Amino acid sequence: MPDFNYATGRRKSSAARVFLTTGSGQITVNGRSLDVFFGRETARMIVRQPLGTVSMLDRIDIRVTVTGGGTSGQAGAIRHGIARALVDYDEELRRPLRQAGFLTRDAREVERKKIGLHKARKRPQYSKR
Repeated sequence: MPDFNYATGRRKSSAARVFLTTGSGQITVNGRSLDVFFGRETARMIVRQPLGTVSMLDRIDIRVTVTGGGTSGQAGAIRHGIARALVDYDEELRRPLRQAGFLTRDAREVERKKIGLHKARKRPQYSKR
């Protein structure tokens, strides 16, 4: 059996592979530390949420490879992956993580642009004459 727990997280068009090992709370994303990879504090906070919920911020090391999408999508994918990996690590954590909503895949995707409209739903200005 491997000495790590693995899970995949997804959000928008991003996919994150998460490897969880016991350690000191180090989070590495694509070979860089979390603080270097995400410039925005919001994204870093989103990534740490599942660990904070089960109070394991300084007991687990996380290695992530994430592809596709933008900053917020990648942060959401990592959060989803960490939550799934934590459940794989300890089944007892499923309940708190489920209640916090971290195990649910956010199914919202970008709506496609339609012909005759400026964007997905934005219409051209109505002209009476």
